[in-house]
Amino acid sequence: MSGTEQNGHMIPPLADLLDSARVVALPMHSRFRGVDVREALLFEGPEGWAEFSPFVEYDDAEAATWLAAAIDFAWQEQPTPLRDRIGVNATVPAVEAARVPELLSRFSGCRTAKVKVAELGQTLADDVARVRAVREAMGPEGRIRVDANGAWNVDEAEHAVHALGEYDLEYVEQPCASVPELADLRKRVKYMGIPVAADESVRKSSDPLAVARAGAADLLVIKAQPLGGITHALQIVTAAGLPVVVSSALDTAVGLSQGAALAAALPTLDYDCGLGTASLFLDDVADRRPVDGSISADRVIPDREALTRLTASDERREWWLARLARCHYELGARA
Repeated sequence: MSGTEQNGHMIPPLADLLDSARVVALPMHSRFRGVDVREALLFEGPEGWAEFSPFVEYDDAEAATWLAAAIDFAWQEQPTPLRDRIGVNATVPAVEAARVPELLSRFSGCRTAKVKVAELGQTLADDVARVRAVREAMGPEGRIRVDANGAWNVDEAEHAVHALGEYDLEYVEQPCASVPELADLRKRVKYMGIPVAADESVRKSSDPLAVARAGAADLLVIKAQPLGGITHALQIVTAAGLPVVVSSALDTAVGLSQGAALAAALPTLDYDCGLGTASLFLDDVADRRPVDGSISADRVIPDREALTRLTASDERREWWLARLARCHYELGARA
């Protein structure tokens, strides 16, 4: 069957996606982004397997961009990789400080850690204790970046950067929600030499380049799924002219392979990437956990037994298939 064309690429018929669609539910070691079990829909196209996993609270218009990314990865030839392995960071959820050493031990050889801060219901003292524990566990050579997911206002962010700065931060990610706030904070903390990175201001914005034009960030955090795929993400990187970190959207091993392919295609890659998140799962559709601080940039083929073992409930499967159909319709309407 023929499909619909969008941006010069064919959108395959819905039936072609449904033919191989598998809905999985991956249990996590610790709650992250409010998630204990990560759900995803996987399907296979001519180029291989791809993942459609917008978070459940996202509306169809936003989720459809994630579907465009999955279709692109499964149906289109991808840019030529410039490297075969990608250095990755450990990810530390908003856990109590005492759990940090055990958690870091799951990330083989990682020299960089991203630490979640500004968690709802916690205090800056909790954040300081967690970051201090990471610094103690990693030693002076370790690199520490913190991510507030836009939770602070400018004054809170400035106070937090001062409190956390003594632990030698590599950068602070999305400390505030808006581009003007980021620009203001960047000016306030510039003397401290702590760069500001933008994540949500890129991937959730109708204008992902606004943050670069405003001089509101020193680097960008980019993710393949929310930006509509590897080719579109590379276009944003080129236009922004800033260093980038490629990060995961809490993907399964299949989605991580798309992020790794994006990282592998970047002309320059100066930072470890947030693609080590397979270590946050108790089980996965394939093993893409870091080895000696890096992951392979090769495509992932899910393990058949794992697909069966991790199959979501019938109710959740129907929810995801209905969402897939709605987002497929949304993409067709954009064409």
